[in-house]
Amino acid sequence: MKQAIFIIALGIVLWIIGFVFAVVMNADSNVLWICAIGAVLGAVGLRYTIKRSRKGLL
Repeated sequence: MKQAIFIIALGIVLWIIGFVFAVVMNADSNVLWICAIGAVLGAVGLRYTIKRSRKGLL
């Protein structure tokens, strides 16, 4: 289970790095939204995975 949490957290970090890189490169607003939504959905997935692991379902 800790592997899944690590992978999801790594994905969130990569989306945030992508967002910062897009801001620095003055990217299109669509790219910024994609990075932001990717990080938010990763956070939702992380929360869901942690809840399920506490219940013993995974």
